[in-house]
Amino acid sequence: MMDVPVIAVDGPSGSGKGTITQMLARRLGYHLLDSGALYRLTALAAQRQGVSYEDVDGLARVAGSLDVAFQPTPPGEPARVLLDGQDVTSEIRTETCGDNASKVAVIQPVRDALLQRQRDFCQPPGLVADGRDMGTVVFPDATVKIFLTASAEERARRRHQQLLEAGVDVSIDALLDEIRARDDRDMNRASAPLRPADDAQVIDSTGLSIEEVLGKVMAAAGQA
Repeated sequence: MMDVPVIAVDGPSGSGKGTITQMLARRLGYHLLDSGALYRLTALAAQRQGVSYEDVDGLARVAGSLDVAFQPTPPGEPARVLLDGQDVTSEIRTETCGDNASKVAVIQPVRDALLQRQRDFCQPPGLVADGRDMGTVVFPDATVKIFLTASAEERARRRHQQLLEAGVDVSIDALLDEIRARDDRDMNRASAPLRPADDAQVIDSTGLSIEEVLGKVMAAAGQA
């Protein structure tokens, strides 16, 4: 697997990983893995199938049987995500789905069910992997490891702006509370807690433009 170059980009929700990894994958002509989408899809599929988030065995079964496809989109647009052949791109990006995904992600049998599926994305000519444990668990021998972060306040501001542009009016204070709660859950879970790999390059995107962040990531990946 490691004959194929892998750029692992980890970090908390709202740090800009999704945008940056898509841009990086396009620039390099690499495949893209949005691992967070798999957990969001598991949460959504469980909800649709009536599986409780307390049902560990049921959630692991759902995770292991996901019918998922990712379709490329024009620059600047999120990758199109299909679940059972249905476009759920917008549905899995809601705050509720993200919060549910964070709850599902702490369950070890779910993580076990999705581990090999994530590794199967590693195909020539290379892979850009976006997640929270790409460099620590899924691809520990990744060619390049980056930990992309930003202050909770900055991430809440970005998400608030995205929602306003989408016509959704939500309190920025409520978003900040949700982000802090998600960070706490992700960093303190027993299985694969969110943290930089020992050999990761940490990049703080607070106050930086997308192009500035991309430049730093490209440099860290030796592609500047």
